Amino acid sequence: MTARRLASLPRLPRAAAAAVALAMLAGPGRATGQPVATSVYARSGTGGPPAAEPEAPAQQAERIIAGALAALDRAPSLHVEFRHKARIDSRVVVGKGRYLQSGNGEEQRYRFESLLRAETESFETTEVCDGVTAWSYRRMGVDPPRLERLDVRRARERIAEFGPTGNASMSRHLGGLQHALWTARQWFRFQTATAADVDGLQAWVVEGRWHPDSLAAIEPKLEQACRRTGGVLPEELPDGMPWSIRVTVARTDLLPRRVEYLAIPGPRPAAARPPEPIAVLDLFDVRVGQPVDASAFLYRPAPELGQHDITDATVPRLGPMRP
Repeated sequence: MTARRLASLPRLPRAAAAAVALAMLAGPGRATGQPVATSVYARSGTGGPPAAEPEAPAQQAERIIAGALAALDRAPSLHVEFRHKARIDSRVVVGKGRYLQSGNGEEQRYRFESLLRAETESFETTEVCDGVTAWSYRRMGVDPPRLERLDVRRARERIAEFGPTGNASMSRHLGGLQHALWTARQWFRFQTATAADVDGLQAWVVEGRWHPDSLAAIEPKLEQACRRTGGVLPEELPDGMPWSIRVTVARTDLLPRRVEYLAIPGPRPAAARPPEPIAVLDLFDVRVGQPVDASAFLYRPAPELGQHDITDATVPRLGPMRP
C-alpha cells in the first residue's frame, strides 16, 4: 500500500496510518513462547482467585488488551520513548519519537512527537492536547505541512451523548498513543495471548486479526472472502495492507511495549508464506508516575502556518469505543 493510500484510511490504526502514516517500526524481538494460561491468575500457583471456568483464548486476549488500555489511561503520568520502522512499497522508513501524558479524566493532557526518515524525505508528526484544544501537525515529505485543531469541549459533549464516561479521558478519541491503540482495537479482534520472554521482558504476546466488517469496509472487493471460514488469506490483501496485529504487553504493569503489523510484502499476486512484520513500534524507557513539565502540553503554532479547524467535520463522526 502506498503512503497516499495509507493516508486515505482515516481510522486505520495511526500506528499503521501516519505511516503505516508513515509508520511505526523497530525490529521485532525474539520471543520464547509458552503455553497460554487459562487465566491471568494461572501464571503462578498463587496471587489471585482461580477462574470459575477455563477462559477461552480470545476472551483472555481481549481482556489483556483492554487491561493495557486501562493501564495507559489511569497512569498518573507517562513518559515513553519509541523507535519505529515501516516498509512502504520498496522503501523502509525509520524514526523515533516520544509520548508524554499527564493527569486523568478531563484533566488528562498528552503530547506525541514522531520524526521518520526515508532516503531524502522526512515525515514529522506532532499531536498535543492541552485539555481545551487538540492540535495535530503533519509534514509529510515534500507536501506542504498541515496543522489541524479540534475543540475538546465539543468532542467531550458528543461522547457524553452515548452515556456516562466516568473518569475515562478523551485521549482515546483524539490522538496520541492511546488513540492509536484504541483504534487498533476497534479494527481488530484479538484471538490469542501467549506468555513469553521477549528480550528479557516477561510479557503477554497478544495476536489479532481484522474484524470482517472492518476489513470489508476498507476493501469492499474482499467482502466475500472476509465472510468465509478462516477469513482472508494474507496473500490476498494488497501490498502494504496488514493482515494481523501483534501487541507485546508487559506482565508487570500491563503497559504495551511493542506493536507489530504483519503481512506478506511485495508485488501481487503473491505466493502463500508466513506473514512478517511490515510496521513495528517499539516502546522503551517507560516511566510511570514521574513529574512531567506542564509546558510540554502547550502548543504555539507558527504564525505563518495556517490552521484548519476540523471540529465540525470530526465531532459528528465520534462515537463510543467498543467495551
